Amino acid sequence: MRDFLIDTNIWEYWFNPKREPQHSNVLKRVGELKQQFENGKNPFRVWISSVTWGEIEFGYQWQTKKDGSLETQFRQFIHGIAPIEFIIDKHVTPEYGRIRAMLFEKFGPIDKRINGRRPEQLIDPVTSLQLKIQENDLWIVSQAITRDFTLVTNDRASFKPLLEVAGEELHIENWADANSP
Repeated sequence: MRDFLIDTNIWEYWFNPKREPQHSNVLKRVGELKQQFENGKNPFRVWISSVTWGEIEFGYQWQTKKDGSLETQFRQFIHGIAPIEFIIDKHVTPEYGRIRAMLFEKFGPIDKRINGRRPEQLIDPVTSLQLKIQENDLWIVSQAITRDFTLVTNDRASFKPLLEVAGEELHIENWADANSP
């Protein structure tokens, strides 16, 4: 079984009991996986991307009405789970480049796809909006593929273009949905 790279929204559902029914669904799936792993040889392991940490920090910094106690509780919750932090390193960057190139080939504007030129060489670079992805999602997917992790997210629609180009290399689960594995 794969390790799990947890996306920002799943951390929120896992932490927040007010986010029903997603909270209960995440707890149920985590319980099932822990039980499976206890009966096997491998431990149940979850990872958090440094990109996800950045998204969480942005969320707290951006709030106009900061609740410092909630922020502290959320950080303590994640640290209590003890996910392994996955940083962007030299092993992830080639995967990022490969997937972004596939996205450019599939979704980039035709007039920008001049043979032999990369998007970085263009005067007007192709935006994430044109490639139908968010840059952070591309980094997280690159991390998941690099280590053959299962990406756990409730943003399947946002990841659809990445699924189209990555195919079977990208494994996604949605623990917030009771009907998803």
